[in-house]
Amino acid sequence: MTRTGARILVDQLVVHGADTAFCVPGESYLGVLDAIRDAPIRLVAARHEAAAANMAEAYGKLAGRPGLCLVTRAPGATHAAVGVHTAYQDSTPLILLVGQVPRRDLGREAFQELDYARMFGEMAKWVTVADDAAALPDVVSHAFHTAASGRPGPVVIALPEDVQEDEADVADAVPYRPAPAAPATAAVERALALVEAAERPLLVVGGGGWSEQAGRDVIAFAEASNVPVASSFRRQDYVDNASRVYAGVLTIGMDPELARRVQEADLILALGTRLGEIATKQYSLLEPPRPRQRLIHVHADPDELGRVYEAGLPIVAGSPQFAAALRPVAGARRAAWVETARAGYLANLRHERRRGALDLGDVMEWLRERLPDDAVITNGAGNYTVWAHRFYEFRRYGTQLAPCAGAMGYGVPAAVAAKILLPGRLVVGLSGDGDFLMSGQELATAVQYGAPIVVLVVNNGMLGTIRMHQERQFPGRAIATDLVNPDFVAYARAFGAYGALVERTEDFAAAFEGAVAAARPAVLELRVDPEAITPRATLTQVRAGSV
Repeated sequence: MTRTGARILVDQLVVHGADTAFCVPGESYLGVLDAIRDAPIRLVAARHEAAAANMAEAYGKLAGRPGLCLVTRAPGATHAAVGVHTAYQDSTPLILLVGQVPRRDLGREAFQELDYARMFGEMAKWVTVADDAAALPDVVSHAFHTAASGRPGPVVIALPEDVQEDEADVADAVPYRPAPAAPATAAVERALALVEAAERPLLVVGGGGWSEQAGRDVIAFAEASNVPVASSFRRQDYVDNASRVYAGVLTIGMDPELARRVQEADLILALGTRLGEIATKQYSLLEPPRPRQRLIHVHADPDELGRVYEAGLPIVAGSPQFAAALRPVAGARRAAWVETARAGYLANLRHERRRGALDLGDVMEWLRERLPDDAVITNGAGNYTVWAHRFYEFRRYGTQLAPCAGAMGYGVPAAVAAKILLPGRLVVGLSGDGDFLMSGQELATAVQYGAPIVVLVVNNGMLGTIRMHQERQFPGRAIATDLVNPDFVAYARAFGAYGALVERTEDFAAAFEGAVAAARPAVLELRVDPEAITPRATLTQVRAGSV
């Protein structure tokens, strides 16, 4: 059957199971937009390309298959780059389709022309120009396989305008099937022997390519073998935090007791995680290249093994495949080690009230008790996230959407994508006042597509993280971090969303229930004392150098 390149492309997306795509429409890919109009693909038009890319990235995290984002050339692509970078650092499968100038104009610096291979080369697994309509089935198939295989990540395909218009008679590809890396039996047995012999082992989960079954398998092994489990930065939903072996998260503002436990461990079983800068506290808890702790490093990408750490036992395997191969080992003598680790986590879960009438610790504690296990929590970047990561508990996989890349503006788009994909679940987006205004316009998208998310805007009148660092390094010399904010309640209502102001802890519960009952997108502005800069310190203490 003879089809246009645009039709061939869209048909391939359908073949590979695409049901949703996120975009900002552009003239450079009008043919693709027209073809999608007749396809069984739900197209969500965001208000900014960064938001569209973040929505696609969040979709990839939740669905476990490549999220799709379509943007126009140059300005659209550069705006979308933040989502591509997040997908790269978070190991999320994503495919970015970018319009491009006609082939005859390539290399002339035509209107909005960019060399995407050069631009995205450091933050994508594969970047290509689809320069032949007949080759599109192969190109798209390779894109899906690349995005979803090994260490998942982003792929970028540039689509010249004339290729979209060209016609070709070519068969569709077969649906992609990523080939997971299974661990060698001998490697699994060696790992189990090392765990059994260890006095103070610690299992750390993270990275991409996880699954709900992997979380169950890990917890079953850890509980039967008395091995405490920690999650890496923003991977708290990988295992049930209520398990007696869960020891906490290796995160910003890390629990000092958990950090000490990492240092005291005689064996680290790192499953899926790269053991990055934040999880290792700037590489101080495990010192590269050869940490003091014996290290078993399991990762789906062989190039990752040995890149930073020289593991005593490197194993190439997907996390679900390795987790499924685990079996219990003797561990009765480690009961005290596990109990102490768990006690430390529970102690860190409790909080002391900070300054101000509205205490974020109380808010997170209330949400911890109120929200169902399948509620999805999203956030961007900022000091407010420290409260969320410390005082909330995750019970199920696929309930935490947070950028390991640390990008601001992620929480609202991620919440919109989550609600569109999972309409039956409660979705709560957390934002700071600075963070929210980087993507707050996506309330319009939420209203347009009927996605009743609840957004909590933590308003302290400043860019808290940067202010904290300024006061620590240059006390009393803050600059560019004070914010003059709009009326967030009026802002929300202007979009047709529900809006309410909360200034006291005791008023939060009723306000939240009102937001949920509104059955439309909602924003609750939480005004907090700027002195409460972290759960452990005030801004004055940071400035004085006492913490």
